[in-house]
Amino acid sequence: MRLGEGMKTSSGERSLKAYLSERREAVDAALERFLPSASVANRKLHEAMRYSVFSGGKRLRPILALTAYELAGGEGDAVLAPACATELIHTYSLIHDDLPAMDDDDTRRGRPSCHKAFDEATAILAGDALLPLAFEIVAREGRLTPGIRLAVVAELAAANGLAGMVGGQVADMEGEGTAVTVEAVEFIHLNKTARPLRAAVLVGALAAGASSDDVAALSTFGERMGLAFQIADDLLDVTGTEGEMGKAVGKDEGRGKLTYPAAVGVSGATARAKELTEEALAALDVFGDRAWALREIARFVVERRN
Repeated sequence: MRLGEGMKTSSGERSLKAYLSERREAVDAALERFLPSASVANRKLHEAMRYSVFSGGKRLRPILALTAYELAGGEGDAVLAPACATELIHTYSLIHDDLPAMDDDDTRRGRPSCHKAFDEATAILAGDALLPLAFEIVAREGRLTPGIRLAVVAELAAANGLAGMVGGQVADMEGEGTAVTVEAVEFIHLNKTARPLRAAVLVGALAAGASSDDVAALSTFGERMGLAFQIADDLLDVTGTEGEMGKAVGKDEGRGKLTYPAAVGVSGATARAKELTEEALAALDVFGDRAWALREIARFVVERRN
């Protein structure tokens, strides 16, 4: 799936915008196929699933998977299933994260959170349904070998479970109101955000049958970029506006969250995000100019305003 090759221009911003738009369209079309229709049985549940999936997200995770797949030499569109799986898992996590028992957010991406648009029980079940659907579409993608499908499932499960996103979420909640240390913040960021983002990159590499050296380089890229992404998110909660973010801001400080700005200040957090971005970019040196899209995405996630 070499969509838009040759799209790179003298304006990195312009070329990245077109690149992201093209891939987002491909991902949205695939998600439309994979999700149940809102008109079939269990209509309310399916409406809630679709409401949250098609809520205006950037599709960063599936785009990372597509981009890594192309960079590692993958061809065809068999990667779309595992790429979409990363978005379904991400959406499930956001639905549950917004619940009153978790972060208690009434808005997401500028509109009511799933539990506000529907109800708490439906929101919980919508998330519950999206998670196994992600693994189902990977398992059923017959154009990938059984070995590759197994590797993708294992990576997604590990990155989003106890030693990944769920474990990081627990540490995040338990850390509220405790003493802030850089070590505690990095543990939360690594598990809650960096490992799932790294998994999205690795999903593409694995689907392409990438070499062990390429997988190692992309793993380093994904982890460093994921850490920088979360620091940028922490900073936006301090410096952003509700209009930009599509949700309430300033909540981290109010709840005593362990964040980089709380640990080292805004300037220290900004410097650390820049350092991590440089490390992520350096990991791509082995790919030369072919990695231009991943480089631009890494810069974009740190400089974004939402």
